[in-house]
Amino acid sequence: MTPQEGIQELKARMSASIIGQDDLVERLILVLLADGNMLLEGLPGLAKTRAIKSLAKELDCGLSRIQFTPDLLPSDVTGTEIYQPELEEKFVFQQGPIFSNLILADEINRAPAKVQSALLEAMEERQVSVAGKTYKMDPLFMVMATQNPVEQEGTYPLPEAQMDRFLMHVVISYPDDASELAILRLNREEQVHSDKKEVKEKLSPEIIFEARKEIAQVKIAENMEKYIVDVISATRFPDKYSKELDSWIDFGASPRGSIALDRAARTHAWMSGKDFVAPDNIRAVVHDCLRHRLILSYEANADGITADQVLDEVLKVVAVVG
Repeated sequence: MTPQEGIQELKARMSASIIGQDDLVERLILVLLADGNMLLEGLPGLAKTRAIKSLAKELDCGLSRIQFTPDLLPSDVTGTEIYQPELEEKFVFQQGPIFSNLILADEINRAPAKVQSALLEAMEERQVSVAGKTYKMDPLFMVMATQNPVEQEGTYPLPEAQMDRFLMHVVISYPDDASELAILRLNREEQVHSDKKEVKEKLSPEIIFEARKEIAQVKIAENMEKYIVDVISATRFPDKYSKELDSWIDFGASPRGSIALDRAARTHAWMSGKDFVAPDNIRAVVHDCLRHRLILSYEANADGITADQVLDEVLKVVAVVG
């Protein structure tokens, strides 16, 4: 099985159990292939948890779920040293749930900042430091953090520094009526046949590593690189492009934004069966890569302008050169 065939098989298996959220399935696989982390925002019951559980079920890898609550401590995430007097080394490090392949950080905005920051080193550096020692993460590692956009009481909004460390901020909405009907039937079928589930052989994580090697070979022309830079520049210096943009944006995307666009666009191109990046591949990932990296002005918030509307305008005023 080629990496392309393996990823298509993985996508097909996940889509069979996650109905009406095709974009979520595609984005989840894209972020894993791009070796990034994902922030997922959506109302309760929209298959956020089911999606990453399905990914772990179909892929031969580990899954940890961390339910973020106000009383959570950093050591509950990273692990801690435990005193064991019978051993030669009196203190033994007990790994926390962060030491797995796929990490579900459920309702990440319900824990205080010191706990949220415990994820930072693991997400960015792929390591955890405890009591002066550094512990490496597994090469296959991804954090999918979820947050509920409605309930804000008793929550701790993620600081910009941490938001920036997510490759993508994906927003999902309700499925359509046809998908809703299919969900009802699937749920009923799962209840009836809960003891007769077909056990499929799990896909090897090697397909992820092989796919990443091929993605690294995807070509991106100089004019496509310039297009990415121009899109980022339009968020930083909006006054050069239009008065509307200038009144909407206070702060634009950091260099992590351009790196995210490059990685996501090349991965999107590979998943589309191409070995080069086209403008459509960049436009397809702009909103998910940049919506959480913009800080909008008071005027924009007062007028109800969203980050997605701002990015729509950016794509209108920034042209592909060459």
